[in-house]
Amino acid sequence: MEVRQATPDDVPYLALLFNSYRVFYGKPPDIGAAAQFLNDRLVRHESEIFVAVEGDTIAGFMQLYPLFSSTRMKRLWLLNDLFVSEEYRGQGFSKALIERAKELCRQTGACGFTLETGKDNVIGNQLYQQVGMRLSEGYNAYGWWG
Repeated sequence: MEVRQATPDDVPYLALLFNSYRVFYGKPPDIGAAAQFLNDRLVRHESEIFVAVEGDTIAGFMQLYPLFSSTRMKRLWLLNDLFVSEEYRGQGFSKALIERAKELCRQTGACGFTLETGKDNVIGNQLYQQVGMRLSEGYNAYGWWG
């Protein structure tokens, strides 16, 4: 297994995984729009996308967006997307991707990264604790989706 930064050449297969990720979260499938979205992020340098590769196959991906922490006065990353293809789950791909997120934080001088997941995401919640992440119980998360 190798974890590396995604390139525009990865977009055709990455779009299939990204589409599956979106469908998992209840969104309608749209591979063309998924490919365009990912390509735009890569070409415009608006996010960091990493892929977990086994042989010639992209088994999973992770996308992080840059934020800043005013109180820490440092960069902070938002791990917005993490997905491993069903046939590669339970083999350490997610853990390897998260370790790469930690490395990105060290490389960019960031204070860390944050993510949100559903309370019903049992596997994800177990994974995040296994890799040393802490649940922020003292905060309420709010959103406005106009």
